[in-house]
This record gives sequence, C-alpha cells and structure tokens, in this order.
Amino acid sequence: MTQDPTEDAITRALREAPPPAPGAATRSRDIAAAMAAFDTAQKEKSEVHQGIEDQPRPRTRQSRLTGFWRRTMDTLPSTHTMMLGGTSFAALTLAIVVGANLMQHDPMVVQPDPAAVSSDSDAEVTVRERRGAAPVSTTSDQEITAAPTPLPLGQGTEQLKRQAAPMAETQLAPSQPAPAADVPHPTYQEQGRDRFEAIETNPVKLTTEDPVSTFSIDVDTASYAFVRRQIMAGVLPQKDAVRVEEMINYFPYDYAPPADAGTPFATHVSVFDTPWNENTRLMRVAIKGYELQPDTRPSTNLVFLLDTSGSMGAPDKLPLLINSFRLLIDSLSPTDTVSIVVYAGSAGTVLEPTSVAEKGKIFDALGRLRAGGSTAGGEGIRQAYALAERNFDPDGVNRIILATDGDFNVGISSVDELQGFVERKRETGVYLSVLGFGQGNLNDKLMQTLAQNGNGQAAYIDTLSEARKVLVEEAQSALFPIAEDVKIQVEFNPAAVAEYRLIGYETRMLARQDFNNDKVDAGEIGAGHTVTALYEFVPTGGDTLVDPLRYGEQARSLGDPDELAFLRLRYKNPGEDESQLIERPITEADLGEPDTEARFAAAVAGFGQLLRGGTYTGEWGYDALIELAQGAKGADPFGYRAEFVMLARLAQTASALPRQ
Repeated sequence: MTQDPTEDAITRALREAPPPAPGAATRSRDIAAAMAAFDTAQKEKSEVHQGIEDQPRPRTRQSRLTGFWRRTMDTLPSTHTMMLGGTSFAALTLAIVVGANLMQHDPMVVQPDPAAVSSDSDAEVTVRERRGAAPVSTTSDQEITAAPTPLPLGQGTEQLKRQAAPMAETQLAPSQPAPAADVPHPTYQEQGRDRFEAIETNPVKLTTEDPVSTFSIDVDTASYAFVRRQIMAGVLPQKDAVRVEEMINYFPYDYAPPADAGTPFATHVSVFDTPWNENTRLMRVAIKGYELQPDTRPSTNLVFLLDTSGSMGAPDKLPLLINSFRLLIDSLSPTDTVSIVVYAGSAGTVLEPTSVAEKGKIFDALGRLRAGGSTAGGEGIRQAYALAERNFDPDGVNRIILATDGDFNVGISSVDELQGFVERKRETGVYLSVLGFGQGNLNDKLMQTLAQNGNGQAAYIDTLSEARKVLVEEAQSALFPIAEDVKIQVEFNPAAVAEYRLIGYETRMLARQDFNNDKVDAGEIGAGHTVTALYEFVPTGGDTLVDPLRYGEQARSLGDPDELAFLRLRYKNPGEDESQLIERPITEADLGEPDTEARFAAAVAGFGQLLRGGTYTGEWGYDALIELAQGAKGADPFGYRAEFVMLARLAQTASALPRQ
C-alpha cells in the first residue's frame, strides 16, 4: 500500500496498529447488547405477523436493516462503538446475518432486486475482510437451525391475509387478465339503489265479467329473505320488494305428497273464512311434489357462475357467497360434477368440470376468489352456458347457478337482451337458477327475469343460515325438477261467487289462452316442493266492492249449483313438449275450519298485504296477525314460523326509511 508522504510516523503507527483486545467486562456487555438487538428484531417480526392490518405498508429489507443497525448502535456505549473485536464482533455479526435471513423470508417484506443484493453482499464481505473479521458464511437458510422454517415466498402472505380478512382473489383463465382491485371498504354500504319490478296489486274482478284466472306457479323465495333483512335492520321494505306469493311459499307446508311418481304432485284445496274480512272467504289451492328416493336421484352437472366484480367486495356478498357454495358442495354426491366461471371486467373459467369426489380442488378454487373490477355479467352467462353444453349430461340435471348482486355494467346489460338469450338457451336443457347477495345495490328485477325465463328459481341469501336452508335443506327441490311449465287456472261460478281476487302472483299472470298453449313458458316444480296460492272471494249475495252492471246478464250456473269454481292444472314432465292436464271441481264440501297450514299461510298473506299498504285488509292489523300466526306455528322444526312472528312484531315499530 502506498504511504502518504505527509503522514508522520506516529500517526502511521496508530493507524496500522491492531485494535486492542477488549476486556472481559467489555466483551460481556457488548455480547448482551448484540443479543438484545437480535431479540428486538425477532419481536418486531412477530408483531408484523400478528398485526398485518395495522401496518401501513410493507417495509423493505434495506429499511429493516437500517433500523436494526440504528437500534444496535444506540444500545452500545459510545466509547466502545469502534472498539468491537473478537468474540463481541462475531456475536453481533451472527445476529445481523440471522436477522437478515429471517427478514429475507418474511412474507410481508418487499424483496430487493437480486443484483442489488449481490452487490451489497460483496461490499459487506470486502469491508469485513479489510477489518480482519471472518467472511460472511454462505450457509443456506435450511442449515440455520436457529431460524424457523419459512413458508414458501408468498404463501405466508396469503395465509395471514385469509386469517385477517377472509376475502377471495379472482382467478381467471390464463388467457384472461386479472381484474384491477376495486374492493369497497368493508364498512361501505350502498343505499337506496336496490331495483325491483314495479307491481300493481291484483284488482278485484267481477265473476260475471271475468270468471277465469290464469297464472304460472312460483316457487321463488327471494322476496321474503330480503324483507326479513330490512325489517331486522329496523326498516320497512319498499313496496315493490314485497311479492306476497314468495313470502307465502318461503315456508314448507305439511301437505300430503302423491301416492306415486306417476303423477308428479298432489293437489289440495280448502275454503275457509277470511281473517281480515268477515264478508269474504279464502280459497287455498296447494300442490305437493313427490320426494326423490336416494337410488333414483340423477347426477348433476353444475356450473357455478360467480360475480367477482368490485360491487361484490362487501362482507355480505363474496365472502358469504364462498361459504354458501361450500355448504352446497358438501351436500352433493361424489358422482356430481362442478365447474366454476367467474366474471368481473372480463369472464373466464377458473375450474373445469371436476368430480365432487375431488372436493378439496373445488374448495381451493373457491378460496382463491377476490372481488375487483367492473361487471361483465352478460359475457359470464354466455361462457357458463357454453361450458354446461360442452359437458352436457343427457341422463342427469344440467344447471347453472348464478350468484350475483345483479349489477351488470359491462357488455350485454339490457334486461331484454339477456332475457332473450336465456329464453333461447333453455331449449338446450340447461336450467338457470339465481342467488342474490347484498343490499343497497341489488338488481332484483334482473335476477327475477333471468330465473323465470331460465327454468330456474330465484333466492336471496342474506345469512349463512339462509344459505343452508336454500342449498342444503331444500337441495332436492332446488336442483331436481319433476314438472315444468306448471300453470293453474281457476274458473269461478257466477252463481256462487260474486267477485274474487288472486293474492300475489302479479308478475306471473297469464292470459286465458296461454293455459292451453304449450309454447308459453311457466314455472317449474322441484322434488318435494310445495306451492300455495290464495284467492279471496265474495259469495253471491254478499257485500261486494264492485257494483254489478245495470244492464249486465243475470248470473247463472253452468254446472253443479254446489260448485264454487273449477280448478285446472297443466304441467309437462321434464324433457317433454306436450303438457298433461289435471282438473277437479271446488265445492261447498271443501268449505270448513282451516287447518294449521291454511291458517299460517293466511297469516303470511296478511303480513305481505300490510307491508304493501293493506289495500284490502281493512282495520285488521299487526296484533291480529301476530295472534293468528302464533296459533298456527305447528311443529316448526326449523324455527321459521317463530321467526316470522318476531318479524311481525318488529314491523310494528320499523321506520319507513333507513336512518342516516
């Protein structure tokens, strides 16, 4: 090394002299300080893992090392900072190397560029060798027994995030770009943008002018679940959210099933006094589908079409959706198959048809979903149908289950366009059911349109308990159709009935001529389904709401004078094009004291009418409703009827609008 000619001999001797060896006390103090710094680094790493949500952003390795050195230097006495040597320096070096390795594998630390790491390491070795210390060991992480075995890079992050906030990451097909993150804050909730089809309550009709009533059956339950959620939040639902027939049919009823599968359902009729009007009577028309035996249950080809757009980021949307579908998968047979299509800004298949025997693979695909991006729902529906048709099971049930809040805003979003597409696709034998999630931005109108025209059902999932009801307890009726295009027609006898009205089914009304037209679509019934419809009517000679025509024809009976009405039902067996007919008269013999099931159905019908304004319920109110429902709870094995009584009580004090 070239010497500086200006440097005197004393200065040169001091510079070249080796550092003095520290004494025993100094060495002990320095080792303790180094170990304290190491413990501090370990504690900080543990706090990072335990408090992910509290960290504003990941710290880089460089910033962590800088902080580590600063704390170490602050801990050591200033008079000995430059006097480290021998054992004390080796202990400090070990602490730094181990800490650096731990931070290198910390899943929350942003890893620096490898080239930069190499350059820093070389510089560090050069400095240490210049100071006469041993080189840094190149021992691998696995050989450092003092450090815990790290998770693979990235795996720890996802595991910790799932523990902190069980959300899911959208995984699209390799050819599809992942949507941009657009997740609302968990506490954010849209308000006032729920969309429902406008409903005009069925009017009273004069039997002499319009004696025939025709409608499609409805087994949807979405309205009741949405109404329940609103009332539980202390708010009355908007009127158009209340579809009385869906509220009535939310509940299972103890109707007798058919004797055999030769006839898909049994019919039950009863006539009794109206609870809210002493001058009228109620006529209940009910049907009960047959139950499938386990050995006759067909296999299923299910395509889950899942909305993973940014609007699904709330806790009551995508996270609840994932847990709901896990319940469904657990209820399926190992021979069933499941596929998953997701859509956000774009759509793609994340799981090709997979046997339920590989349940873990399906769960893993669900667990990787996360909300983000806009909503290309139309493209998602197209891809779901293509996948279902490509894997069509001619001997099984082929069904798409769409789970969404209905907020389509990219691509095909017109309700009419989507309806036309689904109508054409139902001819392929693939059914479409819809599950709604969330509130504040729910497009119920779109969901109802898709389900009704896709030969499927619509339900609303607001809790995991509701998911179990719809997808587990009622899985047979939800998945396995036993009758299609089921229509009901009632012709009232003018000699016995002056006027009548159908309670609910406003969105399911059909023209009289549609009843015999097998090309006209109607509702489907699943295995074990019950369907209930109620008519309120005024017997001839009673007080009517509509004055008879002065110059109208005199009422006359066209059949048995004891007949109140004549009931006709049409249905198709699954896969058939020609309908079958069931018919029977309704007579005075059907009049009597209502059973428990009839009284409870009447209570729910009264509740729905009160929520819609009570146009035809007169002075009858919640107290009478609660008394009626309380006395008609019956066995109530799942507690649904007891919950209904509670809702009626809450509705008495609910506010008309949400509190800001």
